[in-house]
Amino acid sequence: MPALPFKLNQDRRYRIPRQTHRVTNWREYDASLRRRGSLTVWFTDEAIESWAAEPRTTPGGQPWYSALAILTALTLRAVFRLAYRQAEGLLGSVVGLLGLSLRVPDHTPLSRRAATLDVPRPWPGASDRPDAEPVHLLVDSTGLRLCGAGEWLTERHDTRTRRSWRKLHLGVDADTGRIVAAALTGREADDGAQAGPLLDQVEGSVAAFVGDGGYDQDSVYAAVAQRHPDAVVIVPPRSTAVPSATAATAPNQRDRHLRCIAAHGRREWQRRSGYGRRSRAEAAIGRWKRVIGDGLRSRKDERRATEVAVAVHSLNRMLELGRPTYVRVV
Repeated sequence: MPALPFKLNQDRRYRIPRQTHRVTNWREYDASLRRRGSLTVWFTDEAIESWAAEPRTTPGGQPWYSALAILTALTLRAVFRLAYRQAEGLLGSVVGLLGLSLRVPDHTPLSRRAATLDVPRPWPGASDRPDAEPVHLLVDSTGLRLCGAGEWLTERHDTRTRRSWRKLHLGVDADTGRIVAAALTGREADDGAQAGPLLDQVEGSVAAFVGDGGYDQDSVYAAVAQRHPDAVVIVPPRSTAVPSATAATAPNQRDRHLRCIAAHGRREWQRRSGYGRRSRAEAAIGRWKRVIGDGLRSRKDERRATEVAVAVHSLNRMLELGRPTYVRVV
C-alpha cells in the first residue's frame, strides 16, 4: 500500500490501513522522555552564576534578576501550565530543595518583564545540524483560545457567544523537527500573508518552502523568491487553478506543479514533490497542544508574544534531549 497523501480520499480513508513505524533507538528516546520531566535540567552551573542581574549604568532602579531568571520562571509556568504566583511557588520550592541561595522572582516582576523579555532562540546552536545546510521549512497554523473570565461565563451559563482566539503560525525544520519561526496574529490574518515574516526569522538559506493549499498565492511565491531565489515552493494548487499566461514559454514553479498534476495526478505529485513531509508541521502543532496547551494565559498582546516565544524555546529544548529514529514497517 503506498503512502497515504494528505487530505486525499477523505470519504474512504477508513478503508486504507494506517502506516506502522518502529522506533530503532527506543532506549535512548525513552530516557529522553523521562529527562523532560526532571526539574534538575533547568539548573546548571552557568545558570546559577548568571542568575543575578548585572548592574545597570543608566538612570533607574537596579534590577535584581537577570533575563535568565525570568526565562526560567516563565518556562516552568509554560510547561506546567501555571499562573504567575504558582510559578513563583514552584520555582521557590525547587531552589529550596536544591539547596541554592538564589532569590526567586516575585509574580509582579514576572508579569511586568514578560512584556519586554528577549527570549533567546536555540538556533543555530544545535550540534546535529551544520549551520551552512539549507533549511526545508514546513509551515502551518492553528488557533489558540484566549483564557479569561469569558471562558468561565460560557461554561457556567452555556452561552452562545463567540470565543476570542489568536492564530499561531509555525515554521518547522523538516530535518531536525525544531520550530525555527513563529508568529502570533489575530484570527483574521491570512496564512499566506505570514510567509514573509516567517522566512525573515530563519537564519541561513532555505531550500524548500512547504505549505498547504492556504499558501497557494502569488504573494507567497514572490516572498520566497525575493528572500531565497533558489528555494523550491511546494504548495498544492487549488482544484480550480489554471496555468499562467507564460506557462508555454516560461513556466514558473506553480505551472510545473499543475503540469505534473495533470499528467500523473495529485497523488503522484505529492510523492514526487515531497509534500508528505508537511505532516511534521502538524506533528509539531500536536506536540505544542499536548505539552503547552491550546490556549494563551496572558492578557496583553506583548505578554502573549513572549508566552509563544517561551513555548517555542521550551519545546526546542525538550527536542534536544532526544528524538526518535524510526523506520516504516507497513
